[in-house]
Amino acid sequence: MENEVTAKKGRGPKSKPGRILTNLLVTLVLGGIYFYLTLPAVNLQNPEFFSFIFLLCVVYILCALVTSGFQAKGNGGFRAYVHFIKSQCLPIGVLLLVLVVVFLVGQLISQPIFRASAYRDLLDAPSGDFVSDVSQISFGEIPTLDRDSAQYLGDRQMGTLSDMVSQFEYSNDSTQINYQGRPVRVAPIGYADIIKWFTNRTQGLPAYVVVDMVTQEATVKRLSEGMKYSFSEPLNRNVMRHLRFNFPTMMFAQPEFEIDENGDPWWIAPRLVKTIGLFGGTDIQGAVLMNAITGECTYYDSADVPTWVDNLYAPTLVMQQYDYHGTLVHGFINSIFGQRDVTQTTSGYNYIAMNDDVYMYTGVTSATADQSNLGFLLCNLRTKDTKFYTAPGATEEAARASAEGVVQDLGYRSTFPILLNISGEPTYFIPLKDAANLVKTYAMVNVARYDIVATGATVTAAETEYVRLLSDRGVVVPDALPQTSASGVIEELRSAVLDGNTYYFIRLAGEEIFYSVSAADSNIAVILNVGDSVTIEHAQADEEHPSQILNGYSVSRNKKG
Repeated sequence: MENEVTAKKGRGPKSKPGRILTNLLVTLVLGGIYFYLTLPAVNLQNPEFFSFIFLLCVVYILCALVTSGFQAKGNGGFRAYVHFIKSQCLPIGVLLLVLVVVFLVGQLISQPIFRASAYRDLLDAPSGDFVSDVSQISFGEIPTLDRDSAQYLGDRQMGTLSDMVSQFEYSNDSTQINYQGRPVRVAPIGYADIIKWFTNRTQGLPAYVVVDMVTQEATVKRLSEGMKYSFSEPLNRNVMRHLRFNFPTMMFAQPEFEIDENGDPWWIAPRLVKTIGLFGGTDIQGAVLMNAITGECTYYDSADVPTWVDNLYAPTLVMQQYDYHGTLVHGFINSIFGQRDVTQTTSGYNYIAMNDDVYMYTGVTSATADQSNLGFLLCNLRTKDTKFYTAPGATEEAARASAEGVVQDLGYRSTFPILLNISGEPTYFIPLKDAANLVKTYAMVNVARYDIVATGATVTAAETEYVRLLSDRGVVVPDALPQTSASGVIEELRSAVLDGNTYYFIRLAGEEIFYSVSAADSNIAVILNVGDSVTIEHAQADEEHPSQILNGYSVSRNKKG
């Protein structure tokens, strides 16, 4: 049976220009709504842009079918549709075909199988010396919380503010930064619901939350002028919408909330570029800094981004680039068959504060992803300077299991480790938390020998026990440990039971610091009294970040007279 194409009379505009104008108007309206909601970058390297143009073409053709009164009868209706597009929508049909071809070819030429060397060179990770590059970090710089615990504390702090809790809520979108020399997590607050947004949008968001990752103190910082631009804004002041209308062709990674050294709030929007083929080789070329209060935007190339910015490269992007570097080291075929020298990152990452920057840490293991690491990466998240450190030993998951095994009777769960340099040894530092996401104790696990596990109710106690175990197991010699001594008369003496061990805190006359000595390490500590003259062997003080409590390794009572 032959196909028939008929048009019902009296349906839609009668003139061809009228039908075309109607089709265009409907397409523009629907396309405008779609663009406003999805915000695709007008960029041929953005797959979402192809989807947007494809949708516009389909909408126009469907409108043309309706306004022309098109009907296909009989078998082979598809041919009738093709004939209609050729006769009524030829330019749109050609554009649709070109889009499909360009997209498919772009995907093909961007595949690692054809561009293995380009993918391998996305990230340069030269070898570094761990002891010299990663100096012993002061306890005042060691984050003791993970993301979940920090967000729990931030949310709990919001609940204490009666004037805010009914109108605003914690956003659960925190960013780890270095603020005035301290590792902290910062997060904006958000409107509690759409009604609260409507009644408060004129003033904006009045505060943000800062969680000190060392002291575990959460603080709500009130602003003299509210933040008008945030992700809780549903309309034009939404962060992504404001960026898109100001920079329609730029592709952006997820913007991160940060504060500068003056405490002013900003949104940091890294600019994504594709460096391989049409869609491959994702990298960062620069960033737009948006003032969260005024919405003022400034673009910087990567080399010119202000130094107070800590998060330009996402950890997941760095890990993806290293995985290309590690798997394609000898070409694409070797990455599938043979896998000679093939390496990859482990399943997680964490942050380290060094040199007033935030570094991402992740382990590197073999292609078989067994229970041992070959080494680890440290990457500066502002500059992408990355180094690989050879340190064979346990994976992060194996170290976590060792730490949890020591406190299995308490049911504590480990966080993802932080890598530290303790007495020249690569060491996993692992906070352990309870079911309420509160950190209860700390563990230190030697990377090379993960049977060396020390725990303590404080970081100081864990470090003291860990250094003792290193000495007892012969990993380091006592003379190599950073120690010094202090002598004097005891003016103040206190004691406390931490993690089942008794610690004595001694303050000598004329000094303000306390020396902590474990009864397990020094039996004489239990018989000391105020007024006794003693000599204490203790950890060397950090000149840049002096502590109020120093680790004492031993104490001896001096003879009177």
